[in-house]
Amino acid sequence: MIYKIFQTDNLKTTLLIRLMVGIVFLSEGLQKFLFPDTLGVGRFQKIGFPMAEYIANIVGFFEILCGVLILIGLLSRLASVPLTIIMIVALFTTKIHLIAEHGFWEMMHSSRTDWAMLLGSLFLFFSGSGYWSFDYNLTKQWNKKQNYQK
Repeated sequence: MIYKIFQTDNLKTTLLIRLMVGIVFLSEGLQKFLFPDTLGVGRFQKIGFPMAEYIANIVGFFEILCGVLILIGLLSRLASVPLTIIMIVALFTTKIHLIAEHGFWEMMHSSRTDWAMLLGSLFLFFSGSGYWSFDYNLTKQWNKKQNYQK
C-alpha cells in the first residue's frame, strides 16, 4: 500500500504539471497569510464560511505544505488529495453562482485557473510525480532492494 503512494510514472514532462500546480498553490497559500483581509480570512468571511479564521488558515497551510511536496515530487499522489478538495470547494463557493448571474461562459472564463489546478491535481493523483522527483527515486531504490533480495 505504501509503495503505491510513492509509485509514479517515468515521464519527464510531469515536471511541468508539478511546477504549475506546486507554484500556484504555494503562492496562494502564502498570500492567505500575507494578505489576510483580501485573500485569507477576510475573503472566507465574505464568501460566508463559518469559522472563516480557522478554515482560511487550514486551507492556507495545506496549500503551502502540499504545494511544496508537489514541487519537490514527494508524496505527490497524497498531496494532490487535499488540493483537489480545495479546488472543488473553491469552484462551488466562488464560481458556480456566476452561471445564474452571468451565464455559463462567464463562469468558465472566471474559473479557468480553478479548472487548471483541479485537473492538474487529479493528473498528479493518477500518474504520480514523474521522473524528476523524490518519489521516482524512492520507488527505484525500493525496486532495486526487492530485486536484490530475490
